Amino acid sequence: MLLEIVTAVAVGVWIMLPAYLPNSFAALLGGGRPIDGGKTLKDGRRILGDGKTWRGFFAGTLLGFLVGIIEIFLLKMGFNFFGIALPGFSATGIPDALDLSACLAILSLAVGALLGDMTFSFIKRRIGLKRGAPFPLVDQYDFLIGAFLLTMLTSWTWFFQTLAFWPLIAVIIITPLLHVGTNIVGYKLGIKNEPW
Repeated sequence: MLLEIVTAVAVGVWIMLPAYLPNSFAALLGGGRPIDGGKTLKDGRRILGDGKTWRGFFAGTLLGFLVGIIEIFLLKMGFNFFGIALPGFSATGIPDALDLSACLAILSLAVGALLGDMTFSFIKRRIGLKRGAPFPLVDQYDFLIGAFLLTMLTSWTWFFQTLAFWPLIAVIIITPLLHVGTNIVGYKLGIKNEPW
């Protein structure tokens, strides 16, 4: 039973690394022109806010994509997690295949994570929450929802073959823990203004 749990967590985290990391990269490397151009809607509130910038979006996308490419090259070199075989991103089912379907799945995870975060930033502004204000559960899952939805649209077969039931459950359970942990680290390093 313990091996099944460890396998589910290892597979889930491995698959989701291109989605887990883009928002951290966007926060670390962002800044500059906001995506919303500083504009407000009729409610007088910003569309997204200063925290969502073009530089952060492109940096997060690029580095999330590179993480997935690095994972594929690690698989080509025989990498596994303490004997646990890890999946690739190709619809062919070949773990170390670097083809169009693999690139599309990785890019969808990275971009979807950023779009999910932006979508819920938009919602937070509409309900009057300021930048950085806590929005329990939404803050922990917004990027994951975006990554899942975009990847299901672009890479349906790969997504459901690879992120089977137990790895999916592991991702749903472990994501809030990883989110809180990385936010605390970001806060301690001075990258984030709030530890949530």
